[in-house]
Amino acid sequence: MIRKKSLPFIYDYWLLAIVFALLAFGILMVASASMVISDQQFHMPFHFLFHQVAYVITGGFLAFFVTRIPLMVWERAGPYLLILSLFLLLLVLIPGIGREVNGSMRWLGFGPLGIQVSEFAKFSVIIYLAGYLVRREDEVRVQFSGFIKPMVVLGVVAILLLLEPDFGATAVIMMTALGLMFLSGARLWQFLMLMVLVVGALTLLAVVSPYRLLRLTTFMHPWANQFNSGYQLTQSLIAFGRGGVFGVGLGNSIQKLFYLPEAHTDFLFAVLAEELGLIGELIVIGLFLSLFLKMMSIGRRVWRIGENFAAYLCYGFAMWLVMQAVINIGVNSGVLPTKGLTLPFMSYGGSSMLFNCIAIGIVLRIYHEVVTV
Repeated sequence: MIRKKSLPFIYDYWLLAIVFALLAFGILMVASASMVISDQQFHMPFHFLFHQVAYVITGGFLAFFVTRIPLMVWERAGPYLLILSLFLLLLVLIPGIGREVNGSMRWLGFGPLGIQVSEFAKFSVIIYLAGYLVRREDEVRVQFSGFIKPMVVLGVVAILLLLEPDFGATAVIMMTALGLMFLSGARLWQFLMLMVLVVGALTLLAVVSPYRLLRLTTFMHPWANQFNSGYQLTQSLIAFGRGGVFGVGLGNSIQKLFYLPEAHTDFLFAVLAEELGLIGELIVIGLFLSLFLKMMSIGRRVWRIGENFAAYLCYGFAMWLVMQAVINIGVNSGVLPTKGLTLPFMSYGGSSMLFNCIAIGIVLRIYHEVVTV
């Protein structure tokens, strides 16, 4: 068992340094990418920047708060968090309760505040699945029922997310869950069978709704529809092309001047590529790689002393954050279909920032409990 110790609290300063670097890059790029649209909409250039700084500060306080919560609390709360997320995913689909943004019902409003339910769903699924894999470890490794039970639950989550629709969040949740199942020792043939089912479902969807297939494959030939379905990606690719190796300089992006939609949110990396060039891209990618390796290292250390729940949390949060970063960068660079996913710790957005910070707070708690052994 992990020995508990309240003081002194021991932080992983390398993990903190990586997260602070990503936050600093994010604040810098949100300020640059949002100035023009902020001035147009609110008649002040730093509206989005001030909000982003407020989100970062709030996220920091939440991260500090969760570092004081023992891990056993999260383990016990896992099923309740999952039930709450399912309830909220249902609630957001009800007209008049859920807020529609860009054609998707993803937000629950509380006066001037709002929460993107998919961010809470990602967080709660990882907490629940980590606890399930500990409770049903032998069943997952030996029996098919141990594999299929969480897949049924995740299928319900995926259906509710697809009804919003939120394909990006669905992909992140499913891939993170499958990664955790694989690390827990689930057998390979089960994954192959699930893959066959997924491919079959996608084929059926393409036959029933050809327009969905067209939307998914537009990224392979965006210039064929550069003023329609391929517009956002073509503008992003222009930003990458203009940036070259060293970039055009901070604040000098042309694409953010109403050419590139969602320049300060989903396509922030494209603005970064234009202004800071390949050098800036590699720095950010290197930071995300370092974040992944550091969190996986903490998880491996916890695993070695037998605290599997804490290890699964580290692995799950690492895969969630970095997988979302990979998808966002892939979308920006035209490698993956265009989906609405933020770049963790960097893109503008409150819900994403808060839950990202909470995840880091839990990992810091895990590190503290490990090093006090």
